[in-house]
Amino acid sequence: MAGEEKPDVLLIGQKKPVIVKGLESHVTLHYLSDAKDKDAFLRSLADRVRAVAVAYTADRLDAEFMKKLPKLEQVSSFGVGYDHIDAKWAGEHGIVVTNTPDVLNEEVADTALGLLLCTVREFPRAERFLRAGKWLQGHYPLAKATLRNRTVGMVGLGRIGRAIARRLEAFGVPVVYHARNRVPDVKYKYYPKLIDMARDVDTLMVIVPGGESTRNLINADVLKALGPNGILINMARGSVVDERALIAALQDRTIYSAGLDVFANEPHVPKELIEMEHVVLFPHLGSSTEVTRAAMDQLVVDNILAWAAGRPPLTPVPETPYPPKR
Repeated sequence: MAGEEKPDVLLIGQKKPVIVKGLESHVTLHYLSDAKDKDAFLRSLADRVRAVAVAYTADRLDAEFMKKLPKLEQVSSFGVGYDHIDAKWAGEHGIVVTNTPDVLNEEVADTALGLLLCTVREFPRAERFLRAGKWLQGHYPLAKATLRNRTVGMVGLGRIGRAIARRLEAFGVPVVYHARNRVPDVKYKYYPKLIDMARDVDTLMVIVPGGESTRNLINADVLKALGPNGILINMARGSVVDERALIAALQDRTIYSAGLDVFANEPHVPKELIEMEHVVLFPHLGSSTEVTRAAMDQLVVDNILAWAAGRPPLTPVPETPYPPKR
């Protein structure tokens, strides 16, 4: 596309500075967030927009949305998860979808270990104890749980999962895993069935993609199998855990505790979870540092610039291989 008029790109979501500054001199940007009538706005751009940049938004890019942009060639999305995009439909219609993997692996893995430690050792609860002046009346009670003698069952062993597993090994914590398929070149024990792994471990670390294939993967049966010493850590998507079943399991102590970075209806968190002292809740912090988010934003930009220059995308998702089939 070199030498041609600047291509039209639709930005959906936040006007993130790295994305706007990175793209505005190379493409003609249109901002969906500025539109009072989004449908009319999209109709006005239907014959012009050839790429979409998605910057941290709750908007869904389903088939009906993409049909409104018949010349669409690429969707460059912020984040590793892309369950808000119908990538299967996109791939079937010659549209390449990209995400932002790898640049956030270590940050999310750090957060996962922090959440696990906070949950097992009750660190947030102990800090609240101190701030409330209770230390003056006596020591904080001994934590009943510990990482010692625990085994962590990884639910998913992709890039981030392997980064978490490396950290667990450094802590001297045994690791096993469940995934749809055995992962080559890893030494951890593989469980084809999640329920079997849940019975054999006392900690589940969930780090799988969202979407219909994993919806409510962690259900009441899995939680029952995990047992009364069990701890659930969810770093994946809120949809992966049956939230009502989890609340019931925590209330009746079917499991010991949970550490949650994600929820089914963010930013709304069930009152029952907020009221429980024995769980740890993070506001979706996984990759939330300025350095890592800037790197993710830059990868959104770089995928668009590669497309605009006629080069292959840097990080296409599996459902939309390059070159696309039209």
